[in-house]
Amino acid sequence: MSLDEVLMAIALTAYVLGALALLVYFFSREEWLCRVGAPLAILGCVAQFAQLIARFELTHVWPLLNLYGSLSLFSAMSVAIYIGFAFRYRLWFAGGFVLALAAIFLAYGVTWYEGTMPPVPSLQSYWAKIHVPIVVSSYAAFLVAFVFSCIYLMKYYAERAFAGAGAARDLATSTGATIPAASFSVGAATGMQRDTPAIAAAAQAGNPVAAWLGALPSLAQLDVIVYRAVAIGLPLITIGIITGAMWAKEAWGAYWQWDPKETAALFSWIIYLAYMHLHTRHAWRGLRTNWVSVIGFLSIIFCYLGVNIWISGLHSYKV
Repeated sequence: MSLDEVLMAIALTAYVLGALALLVYFFSREEWLCRVGAPLAILGCVAQFAQLIARFELTHVWPLLNLYGSLSLFSAMSVAIYIGFAFRYRLWFAGGFVLALAAIFLAYGVTWYEGTMPPVPSLQSYWAKIHVPIVVSSYAAFLVAFVFSCIYLMKYYAERAFAGAGAARDLATSTGATIPAASFSVGAATGMQRDTPAIAAAAQAGNPVAAWLGALPSLAQLDVIVYRAVAIGLPLITIGIITGAMWAKEAWGAYWQWDPKETAALFSWIIYLAYMHLHTRHAWRGLRTNWVSVIGFLSIIFCYLGVNIWISGLHSYKV
């Protein structure tokens, strides 16, 4: 095996093992699992960047000109951005989901490995070293936002479910019905978030699921994390679209041709621009903007993989 293949295997193995450790940590809160999963995430990320450098040094071909290299950078940047957030905001609990997605995308990218081939003339441009890393990094930031949006939505709908159950319990109590005693007790509801009172009340009553949910960051904190991840991705994809237009002018003679990839990228950009605008509106902030974040990432996946693989166009990988 060549050096870049060894490093790729190390990265993929580290992501899989790290994802397993941090996924179990997410549900169990066993600290030793975090101490195992976090170094594995860092190891996998470092190995991936080293693999991209080694591949370039071995082949002297820019490694991001095919789906294999592009997905490798996407996975590496997703984990790198997540690690930055995890250190800054103590968010290791979500690492299992980020690493699992990184491992899936990386493994899928490996299936597109076709060895080293010289790039076609339109790709032999300095814009390849500017446009592709910027765009792929924006996708990675949106992946991190997507993961925390999903956690936000999980906790939000759990709060609604506990609120409904609490209302039913109050009704049963007022009519003299018997309420089963809680089988699990927790201490005082210290640390329970004010924006999820039903979860806090259920945790005080001894519900273990509510106690577990209460240990997650508040909905407001999760919403801020999503906002900050999107605030990284949106400027990057904006610059990526601009540099892509410059590259298109050089390669094809026009800044914009309404190619399926260009159209899909513009659609994704509009969704995230709408997210940033709606986040300034109090009535939309929270549930609605997190759904916009989820929809935005789905549009990114369509733009990144769906268009490139399934739809013919100037950016297509179809043969």
